[in-house]
Amino acid sequence: MKSFNIAVLPGDGIGPEVMSQTLRVLQEVAPQIQTHTALIGGAAYSKYQCHFPPETQVLIEQCDAVLFGSVGGPINQANQPQWKHCEVNSILALRKQLNLAVNYRPVKFYPALHDISPLKNTILVDCDDILILRELLGDIYFGKKHTFENNGVMTAEDTASYDENQIAYIAHQAFKAASGRTGRVTSVDKANVLETSKLWRKVFNQVAQEYPDVTLNHMLVDNCAMQLILNPAQFDVIATSNLFGDILSDAASALPGSLGMMPSASFNHEGFGLYEPSGGSAPDIAGFDQANPMAQILSLAMLLRHSFAMKFEANAIETAVSKTLEQAFRTRDIAQHNCQLLGTVAFTDQILSNL
Repeated sequence: MKSFNIAVLPGDGIGPEVMSQTLRVLQEVAPQIQTHTALIGGAAYSKYQCHFPPETQVLIEQCDAVLFGSVGGPINQANQPQWKHCEVNSILALRKQLNLAVNYRPVKFYPALHDISPLKNTILVDCDDILILRELLGDIYFGKKHTFENNGVMTAEDTASYDENQIAYIAHQAFKAASGRTGRVTSVDKANVLETSKLWRKVFNQVAQEYPDVTLNHMLVDNCAMQLILNPAQFDVIATSNLFGDILSDAASALPGSLGMMPSASFNHEGFGLYEPSGGSAPDIAGFDQANPMAQILSLAMLLRHSFAMKFEANAIETAVSKTLEQAFRTRDIAQHNCQLLGTVAFTDQILSNL
């Protein structure tokens, strides 16, 4: 049997708490997998005065996948050395080192949680899940940035840039994903205004010709934001640019009821994957046994499925999570009337019992 190695980067805030519970689940379903823990973010800065130390970079290069927690500290300490530019220097630097090109974020609507969704139950009836693909290497986040004085007025510029190869790559990933689902891709852009979006739409139309069994629909980003609220069931796979994907995926993740339930995965062109919760480090609840471990645990399920082809184990984890919700066990962020409120550890205990 092949030996797999995972680089485990718990990070800051609730990261170490939910990661420790996730590793309990991993030990239950796949004890043969080796884990190697390293520091990143503010936790790394405390030891190395660096958010992404060389030791962590070397470890990642020696592993088959990365299981990431979260980074960042309290907002009122954002200018302290430990937290200043923490996210940029850690998770963005990590994405750049691994050359991660596309982020996959599944948005799962659980019937047991319909009542806590900000949407009406009537809207949720036909909702199962949406898969959002976000391009990660281009757009305004990685374009040239410049702040200068122009005629005595401070001015800032951020450049958005895409080439056809970057767009074609995420287009192929979107069509392939849709082929294994219900065969619908919604490409989201702002082609009525932006040159990058006009190229985006052109390339998607070209790639679509290679996937005759998949239906392509174009949607402007402002309309997509509205449609996610009015009728999320219309979407299967959504593919969009870095900036739009960042915004839309967070908005969509809130629709099932809590960002704390949303996993994600990012891949480079060679298929190497980084898996992480969609939410942040939540330092305000760190250390109180209140964090929802679902997103981290479900990120592990994605890792097992996509990086190690362990579909049985991944399905077992996802089924156990769903069953735990059906049994009315809840963490604070998804609490309802007539439920049993549990902490991080006890909620994981229930997931393990359902495995």
